[in-house]
Amino acid sequence: MSLSIKEITDLITEAIPDATIEIKDLMGDNNHYSAKVISKVFNGKSKIEQHKIVYKSLKGKMGNELHALALSTEGK
Repeated sequence: MSLSIKEITDLITEAIPDATIEIKDLMGDNNHYSAKVISKVFNGKSKIEQHKIVYKSLKGKMGNELHALALSTEGK
């Protein structure tokens, strides 16, 4: 089972309410996405820390329901 763009957006928004999120389905298969997430939560954090915050918001679905996510993050 795969995740829709709406489901991914909802999970990230639940964990990071001020996030601006842009997600693209790279292959048209609901399995390979790119996501750009912008939030004040990321200010002062390294890219690794920022990505960990996003992956944590996905509640273990990365690698399971969500096969691939090319992630770009930045602070506001």
